[in-house]
Amino acid sequence: MIELGVNIDHVATLRQARRTWEPDPSWAAVEAHLGGADGITVHLREDRRHIQDADVRKLRELTQIKLNLEMAATDEMVGIACDIKPEMAMFVPEGRHEVTTEGGLDIVSQEARLKEAVARLADQGIIVSVFIDAEPAQVEAAARIGARVCEIHTGPYAHAFHAAGRDAESPAVLAEIAKIAAAGEAIRGLGLRFNAGHALNYYNIQPIARLPGIRELHIGHSIVSRAVFTGLREAVREMKRLMREAAERGARP
Repeated sequence: MIELGVNIDHVATLRQARRTWEPDPSWAAVEAHLGGADGITVHLREDRRHIQDADVRKLRELTQIKLNLEMAATDEMVGIACDIKPEMAMFVPEGRHEVTTEGGLDIVSQEARLKEAVARLADQGIIVSVFIDAEPAQVEAAARIGARVCEIHTGPYAHAFHAAGRDAESPAVLAEIAKIAAAGEAIRGLGLRFNAGHALNYYNIQPIARLPGIRELHIGHSIVSRAVFTGLREAVREMKRLMREAAERGARP
């Protein structure tokens, strides 16, 4: 059954805007859980622009559902993950000047280094995920380095969906969906878990949620944005409803 991982980074963004103690991301994790989230995602960036080390430790202690730690594949971050031991660690590309993650991780160009980092995490019992573009070469490289999960970058799909006036049947949108579906088939064919995320929202979620074999979607900004008006519990509940509805339709013969 399809699962929802809620990224709560931007709860910390709001807190850091005033360098104060509220809102507390751990409260957000509880509310997301009560709304039906299957996991909590946070990105501990090298510049600590939102989530802080203390947040991750507190979430590890308090979160009763899966904790997914997004991070760059650096010695520092791998060491932190090995110490905290989230259920899943996801390697993402990271740039100091980007607003959010831009594009998937290029595994092909750094296989040896990433394979070593994956092995260090796996030795601690941590499931390793990689955030990649919907490209066959990157999927195959993910398998070679020992990743167990591939999360496909859905940003190009989301941008096409918006540019097409939210027309899910436009040629540009269908082309992006086909790329993600093909990547998902390749991922599953290699025995890996097929996840997806980035720029997904309440309007574009369903075509992705109904793809065959998709296991988990990671969504943050859209849910936290809606939570300003509805509360986080309700925002998560509505996203989960849309996902499950689409997945059930996609599973029908």
